[in-house]
Amino acid sequence: MSNEWRTSSYSQNGGQCVQVRERSAAMDVRDSVHPDAGHMTFSASEWAALVASSADTDR
Repeated sequence: MSNEWRTSSYSQNGGQCVQVRERSAAMDVRDSVHPDAGHMTFSASEWAALVASSADTDR
């Protein structure tokens, strides 16, 4: 686990995207343009569902 925020490797627009931070039982997500505006926290199962559903739309 890391307390550091990271930007998706899929970001190709100058860093204007979301950033994630992995925690022991959750993932935090924030806007890279406005990092001080707060973040959303997803449980491990919510994060897995989000990633799975977005992977389905990438086809």
